[in-house]
Amino acid sequence: MLSARFVAPRRIEIETTERPEPGPTEVLLRVEGCGVCGSDLGPWRGVAGLTYPLSAGEPGHEAWGRIEQAGSAAPGARAGDRCAFLTTRGFAEYAVAEASTLVPIPPHTEVFPGEALGCAFNIFRRSRIRADDTVALVGVGFIGALLVSLAARTGARVIALSRREFSVDLARRLGAAAAVGIRDHAEAVALVMELTGGTGCEAAIEAAGTQESLDLAGALVATGGRLIIAGYHQDGTRRVDMRSWNWRGIDVINAHERDSRRYIAGMRAAAAQVSSGALDPAPLYTHSFALERCAAALEALEARPQGFVKGWIRPNNGGKISNHEQ
Repeated sequence: MLSARFVAPRRIEIETTERPEPGPTEVLLRVEGCGVCGSDLGPWRGVAGLTYPLSAGEPGHEAWGRIEQAGSAAPGARAGDRCAFLTTRGFAEYAVAEASTLVPIPPHTEVFPGEALGCAFNIFRRSRIRADDTVALVGVGFIGALLVSLAARTGARVIALSRREFSVDLARRLGAAAAVGIRDHAEAVALVMELTGGTGCEAAIEAAGTQESLDLAGALVATGGRLIIAGYHQDGTRRVDMRSWNWRGIDVINAHERDSRRYIAGMRAAAAQVSSGALDPAPLYTHSFALERCAAALEALEARPQGFVKGWIRPNNGGKISNHEQ
């Protein structure tokens, strides 16, 4: 089979590797697609402590596909079923996964990066957003866009902030009551304070993973409110305005899960919402890439060209092609 291997910072090679064999409690899946995640930028750019080359298929973790073979102790896993699953080797034509991590894909759904969708649902659960909340959402990428939709649908008043005009427009279409283009930190804070009568927001979700987005989200939280950190901060240390956070008595919630059971619960919740028609993330899947173009997918994720929301890899050139085929 073909696999993408990160062999050095900004260098990916496509290799022929052995197709994995499932263990008794595992299944072998033919990968139809694997989302490209912001957390993949660390291995792409090269982060301290990471040893190259990575294993074949790493760090792809937003995979879905069709079961080819089930282990002897994997009851209920049937060949031909389409599922999202937990893996870290999804940038390959085939992957194995524990049968316990399989989440059936909703009918008539072609693209389904289950781990990413589940991540958004878990962040939303941790955020404890209520219908009467005013919520600031800093960063409108894929996760941020989903959170705008989920919060607005709950009845919260959402104020979305992004540096990209395209994302500002997207947030409005997804139900944001207000969407602000960020040009300057002080200007953005002043606009949100004007919109909230000077009190700030009951909840502010930071979903960009930068020092600047953390500073901005922290400044938008009302006294006694909640700062939810959804961005992936793995490129170094961060400074925080502890004096201000302490004075306002805000709750700080790191909304990343590390328990596989939580991942699966979030994925199942997302699948149920997509299956019922309550959520349609399909318009957010904007760029797809063949496996051989894996490096181009990471470059697009880093550059975020006009119209880019979510990119995904087609290891077997399968699945419905999104707005931009690469």
